[in-house]
Amino acid sequence: MADASALLKLASTDVNDEITPEQYAPVLTSPPFIFVDGTFNTRDLGLLPNTPLRAGFAYRSGALARVTDNGRAVLEGKLGIRRIFDLRSPEERAAAPDPRFEGVENTWIQSTRPDSTPDLNHFVAGEGEDGYREMYLEVVDVYRESWRAILEHVRDRPQDPFLVHCTAGRDRTGVFSGLLLTLAGASQETIALDYMLSRIGTEPVRLMLLQFAMAGTKASSQDQPGFYNLINLRTSSWNAFVDGVNKEYGGFEQFVSEQLGFSKEDLAKIRANLTNP
Repeated sequence: MADASALLKLASTDVNDEITPEQYAPVLTSPPFIFVDGTFNTRDLGLLPNTPLRAGFAYRSGALARVTDNGRAVLEGKLGIRRIFDLRSPEERAAAPDPRFEGVENTWIQSTRPDSTPDLNHFVAGEGEDGYREMYLEVVDVYRESWRAILEHVRDRPQDPFLVHCTAGRDRTGVFSGLLLTLAGASQETIALDYMLSRIGTEPVRLMLLQFAMAGTKASSQDQPGFYNLINLRTSSWNAFVDGVNKEYGGFEQFVSEQLGFSKEDLAKIRANLTNP
């Protein structure tokens, strides 16, 4: 496993610059990443440097539609995934449906409302912090029923490893991973590193995701003001979002208790199930 500083340095590579296969291949085949053939950006939150999470329980990934038979064997067998949570929109699911996995429950919950199109004007200033704060706060709200279901799984089914994914496994999945790591007691440095690792994890499909972002934002070109900041990953953007959660909800834990209805006892059990083998 590479140390945290080396991982963060590579993850800070500008999205317009290629991370070569010679650079990313050793990382993507080493913890916290797990090679699952046919998908990408797959990792075990319990194998992050300095994570409080136990290994082999909480996983995150990009889209699963192209998983191969070998990748399927890893998910079903080696990792022992028992439940998959799909955070995508109905349109994304229809275009690239998840395959069926033997003995694995697939959970998708209709969001409270459709995702809005990011306003690139809000990403122009600085490194796009205002746009990211706004976009991720919307993710927190729109997918709250999914957050509740995943946390109920952690509380009630600690023996059943689970995987959370969206299309890139970057933004929506990244927001949830940050929430989960916070509830487990991870440091802000560890949470920010997990967020940034998606820059490396998505490199094999970087061009495809650039096209996905172009379509999702209705950008006229990659040179449109704000688009460059939107497609980059920076710790400043994550920190701006965390500041927004603190101001809007009083922090992740308060959001989970006051907005999702979990008791102090629930939170204690969730943390225990996340951290105890």
